[in-house]
Amino acid sequence: MAIQIFGTKKNNDTKKAQRFFKERGIKFQFIDLNEVEMSWGEFDSITSSIGGLDAWIDENSKDADGLAYVKYATDESKEAYIIDHPSVMKLPIVRSKKRAVLGHAPDVWKKWAEEEKK
Repeated sequence: MAIQIFGTKKNNDTKKAQRFFKERGIKFQFIDLNEVEMSWGEFDSITSSIGGLDAWIDENSKDADGLAYVKYATDESKEAYIIDHPSVMKLPIVRSKKRAVLGHAPDVWKKWAEEEKK
């Protein structure tokens, strides 16, 4: 199984990602970030894949205090805050092999699903 979906059970885009892969018969592993914290290794790997720390931030998050904090925090503080507070993350985080994409990205998911079927 090469597909991992990180998200929260209540996040609509996370639900869309799960439904997308279920409908195509692609097995995936779901990690609820409200129950299990992402490891530093996973965080670093995904950060490298998505092009940097700022790509994690969901500018439309309802967590206004969290957004204000990460806007002015040092990179080290920002990393720790993002890992501890999925409310500021762009969800879902979908990983396949060493690649990752954040947010609702059905075009990318479709490409990865076709690779999984091979």
